[in-house]
Amino acid sequence: MNQARPLPSNHRLDRQLRIAGWNQTALERAVIGVVGDDDLLASLYVLSAAALGINRLIVVAPRVDATLAGMARKLNPELSLAVVEGFYSHPRVGDLFSDCPVIVDLSSYGLAAKLAFEKAFAEGRAVIRGFCVADGESQSLRVFTYFQGREWRELEQMWPPRNFPGPHFDDGVLDIIAAGLALEETKNLLMGHRVSTEIISYGRKQIPPPPKDLPILIVGAGALGNFVGLGLALSGFADLTFMDPDVVDPTNLNRQIFFYEAVGQSKAETLADRLNRYYGTMAQGRVELFREDTPIEPYRVVIDCVDNFETRIVLSEKAKADGKILISGGTGVSAGQVVVFDPARGGPTPAELLGLYDIVDRRNLGPYQRSREACIYQPNPAIIMTNQIVAGLMVDACRLLAAGEQPPNLFYERGVIRI
Repeated sequence: MNQARPLPSNHRLDRQLRIAGWNQTALERAVIGVVGDDDLLASLYVLSAAALGINRLIVVAPRVDATLAGMARKLNPELSLAVVEGFYSHPRVGDLFSDCPVIVDLSSYGLAAKLAFEKAFAEGRAVIRGFCVADGESQSLRVFTYFQGREWRELEQMWPPRNFPGPHFDDGVLDIIAAGLALEETKNLLMGHRVSTEIISYGRKQIPPPPKDLPILIVGAGALGNFVGLGLALSGFADLTFMDPDVVDPTNLNRQIFFYEAVGQSKAETLADRLNRYYGTMAQGRVELFREDTPIEPYRVVIDCVDNFETRIVLSEKAKADGKILISGGTGVSAGQVVVFDPARGGPTPAELLGLYDIVDRRNLGPYQRSREACIYQPNPAIIMTNQIVAGLMVDACRLLAAGEQPPNLFYERGVIRI
């Protein structure tokens, strides 16, 4: 067996420290201002930022979700989270952000956007705007990064429909995606990388609430599985089964948000237990590897969150043979995809569409042996944002399918979501 590469002293961040050009010090030293509203979006951003290793956050919002804030503090013991309960409704409130090079405005009222943009323009700061909006029969999210010199007409699209705080559209799954996109822009600003030159958007038609009792099998309880589980729970799905043979490792904790204080415990069982505790699901965990003879008859939908091509091929073949809907997600450091197989509509499976057979054949490594230690002894760079963005898109595909719609295959890369 190959010897494991020695881990740095901070095991939790090991997978992102392996990324070429990564600057963790820039994240750790920054103070980020966050403007929120009476919803989950700012809280989800706080959770993901804490997992990423951003240690100092100042939040102005009427509330921060206690569950998500508690998870953030347990994931990142170095986190300093200051919460000022209220609205960003006066220039003096902006004095709280005097040490913040970046203000992340995730509110849904125009007054906060006006104050944040004015502060950025006057003081040379950056503002990342992100929010969800319902327009007629469509629902969408928008994210954009502003700094001095980007005075252009498209900024009008980033203005919320309301000028003052009040009732507004919100959606937990779109929040997951928007928080990930906003955090990706934050990371790029702090590390001196390019931010998106366009408004980042994703939308689709309005869909009804899903059936709570739709039985869903989620294969893989890692980073994708964590955010898929959260998105399904926030959507109202409750009959969830998570399958994963692995146990939690310290290096998982930069992106697998439910596994604080669970090192050495089963991923599938821990994820199911915590979703049941916090969100009232009826989830269960199965500590096993998905194989050719794994029965999937009890499930209407199978969601593929695994991290290897061989198992993804098995999942594709099994779904096709048994006539099951398969939603397959894959991620890298800066890109990912969501591919859907619906037997009622036909078409290629994810393995066929993505050419996984050729990829595995070209490896020419002989029979594939999957073990619990694979993640430890064959570590790959990994980051939270791509996983949460792709996972959110996977859950949205599941909601569209439950509503009788056909979701498109989606591809994400460096802040761009395309069909």
